[in-house]
Amino acid sequence: MAEPAPTNFANRDGLIWFDGALVPWSEAKVHVLTHSLHYGVAVFEGVRGYKTPNGPMIFRLADHTRRLFDSAHILQIEIPYTTEELNRAQCEVFKANNLEEGYLRPIAFFGSEAMGLRAEGLSVHVSIAAWEWPDYMSPEARERGITMRTSSYTRHHVNITMCKSKAAGNYINSILALREAVDSGCDEALMLDNEGYVAEGTGENVFVIAGGVVHTPELTSCLDGITRRTVIALIEELDLPFVERRITRDEVYIADEVFVTGTAAEVLPVCQLDGRTIGEGKRGPITEEVQSMYFDQVRGLRGNAHPEWHTAV
Repeated sequence: MAEPAPTNFANRDGLIWFDGALVPWSEAKVHVLTHSLHYGVAVFEGVRGYKTPNGPMIFRLADHTRRLFDSAHILQIEIPYTTEELNRAQCEVFKANNLEEGYLRPIAFFGSEAMGLRAEGLSVHVSIAAWEWPDYMSPEARERGITMRTSSYTRHHVNITMCKSKAAGNYINSILALREAVDSGCDEALMLDNEGYVAEGTGENVFVIAGGVVHTPELTSCLDGITRRTVIALIEELDLPFVERRITRDEVYIADEVFVTGTAAEVLPVCQLDGRTIGEGKRGPITEEVQSMYFDQVRGLRGNAHPEWHTAV
């Protein structure tokens, strides 16, 4: 299943933080000659806030903001705010929209002062929107699992685009791959790198479980997912053997369990790849345990575990 379709994103109630101030949702506009609209040079994050016993909390806010600045540095975008200012702004816009749970989308992009590939003399703008977004896939997918197909589109090579930057233009690759998968009747695409090894999904990192050992691809052409980091920490708490290495597509076919992770997707089991059933064809026991720990963590139900991951709104 694709992303849920909201009622026209350009015309909603609420407020958006735009260049330092909260503005009405429908007034957060840019010119059609905005440089980043034409050339894709923008960086963004996807951040979630959850309802917890102690009120709404944004999960791993500092990590997401740090990655936003890292992405901008890679693309030579000088964000005109500090990390502390953008952390406060994300809390502010989440609260201003009266959200108990929701999704935050900060983005930094070039303005409309000039066109052309030199990208010189351009202002940098930052906006942050927040809205309700309960599930990336259907709620049933958390137990049933999703189906994937190996994409005909290769994941970015490390010397073609900057894979460690969460750049807007990089996601053309993901959109093409996901459309291909959905058109074939699957929920998601599995992307291979230029050497044919498993890279990631179109917006998720991949974990493969075989013989009680959890495997995940090395961070060569993959984004360093913050949910990936969270899940690795949880796997270590479970004292499960864990390996980062190259993984082949046929290893996924014969795995005991497979799951994917991402801020939007959270933790989702994979039940099928390329028409091959994976394991029992549903969520496996290790996936279920990791998934349960993850949801308890983000909703503040694990006591004092990792308080540094939670920011009160």
